[in-house]
Amino acid sequence: MIRNGKMNRIITAAAAAIAFGFVQPVLTKADEIRVWTARAIATVLVEIGPEFERTTGHKLVVSSDLPDAFARRLKAGEQFDVLITGLAPIEEWIKAGRIIAETRTDIARSGIGVAVRAGTTKPDISSVQAFKRAVLDAKSIAYLKVGSGIYVNALFKRFGINEVVRPKVTRPERDIVCELVGKGDVELGIVVVTQILTSPGVELVGPLPPEIQSYVVFAAGVGTNSKVPEASKQLIKFLNSGVAIRVIQSQGMEPGNKAASPKQ
Repeated sequence: MIRNGKMNRIITAAAAAIAFGFVQPVLTKADEIRVWTARAIATVLVEIGPEFERTTGHKLVVSSDLPDAFARRLKAGEQFDVLITGLAPIEEWIKAGRIIAETRTDIARSGIGVAVRAGTTKPDISSVQAFKRAVLDAKSIAYLKVGSGIYVNALFKRFGINEVVRPKVTRPERDIVCELVGKGDVELGIVVVTQILTSPGVELVGPLPPEIQSYVVFAAGVGTNSKVPEASKQLIKFLNSGVAIRVIQSQGMEPGNKAASPKQ
């Protein structure tokens, strides 16, 4: 027979457990999501990642790099759950069977801009001719080998100045164009606007003139071999939510519902 005191303790404990259950948020099973992402979206995740983790219980493990580096890591046997990068690599990984096709989602797009070291003189890039003159006058220039850098290189060829500027161009293997500008190693950086706005030590001169502007679309997809596909889909959905859109816009990009553009 259970004595009254013991019975009271059992009832009290049960009531407390029930009450605790009512006040706790209902969370899905907590998973660890490995995210491989372009820097442009990594800076967004710095802002909104904690909110996603708090509301879902999942944990984000974020790595920022360029597509070639991610390809090498995958070949070496490293696993990922979500890839967020430029549209072309996403499509390539879908064709290669590395990403589940139906999970492909546009997250944001960014135009290309010009950066200078903070506090230095900003050249005139208000017209196509002015931009061309700024490039020719600059002592050194940096742009990437991938993404926006491919477009910039083609633009210089179109201008007929590629051979002239080539000796003063740096095209880093990593996403460090603004870092080079900020340190004073390079005079002009030509890269997506969002990177300029989120990097210390540099200032945005302005976007490329409208006649020659191009956009880099950042898209996401869930890895074919992901062990947490449902949690990964939750993250992608969150990146298209109002919370994420506000941060995306504050960092100089347009959200996923406006990402599609003929000028990419």
